Amino acid sequence: MSLCEAEKTFILHGVEENFRNDGRERSQYRPMELETNIVAHAFGSARLRLANTDVLVAVKIEVDVPTIDQPSEGKIEFFVDCSANATPDFEGRGGEDLAMEIMNSLTNAYKSTKAFNLSKLCILKGRKCWKLMVDILLLECGGNLYDAVSLAVKAALWHTEIPRVLSVNLDGNNVELEVSEKIHDCIKLDVTSAPIMVTISKIGEHCVVDPSSAEEQCATAAVVVAISQNRFTTILQTGSGSLHPNTLIESLTLGSQIASQLDTALIEVLQQKSGEKPIGFLL
Repeated sequence: MSLCEAEKTFILHGVEENFRNDGRERSQYRPMELETNIVAHAFGSARLRLANTDVLVAVKIEVDVPTIDQPSEGKIEFFVDCSANATPDFEGRGGEDLAMEIMNSLTNAYKSTKAFNLSKLCILKGRKCWKLMVDILLLECGGNLYDAVSLAVKAALWHTEIPRVLSVNLDGNNVELEVSEKIHDCIKLDVTSAPIMVTISKIGEHCVVDPSSAEEQCATAAVVVAISQNRFTTILQTGSGSLHPNTLIESLTLGSQIASQLDTALIEVLQQKSGEKPIGFLL
């Protein structure tokens, strides 16, 4: 739903006074709720609600052949589906461009070996490896999709378990794998350094994090940063406007600080014992 000029002015003045229309300050996030292991047939899954933004992630695994230039590494691929029920803008093929942007951003963010070590997915160098297929479904769009998606992806990968390979037999060009049939005989992924995305939007003369859908309409420009262990793995600028160099530096600094806080909070939640009820956490 588009805003009128009076509504945009109200939001802009609120940001100017460091009091947004939902009561937050410029550097505060909306409430989050996280559920894990909710898709029965997935190797790992998570659902994250960031206010009225709702994201579901499921991880599937299959055996594949490593690429020629990376024979000692496995693979990870991202697929994004924008549900038509999430927002009227996704009806027809309206969500394809956004889905492609999110897919490309995640691919670039996870490309660095320091962000996600794909060598742990190698079974036999140059012959066999595990491929992770991360399916992302956008159930509801209430602003700040990049951040919600990255948090849900990291939570799903945290709970992903890879079957243990007991033996590898070579028969000419054929490779036969013996995989443990025990349910709990699995290997967990190390996703401690997996990147977190943070969106910083410029509204008026100030930068805000976690923009709502209404605030996104008021932003002149935005920058999405992916941070892994205090390192930038990708930077994406969105919106039709541009950022002054000083504003860009301010945005990158704020993004790095917020990503560190988000990552710490998420890891603490994931390390807790999983229960029947969803886990909620605030920044």
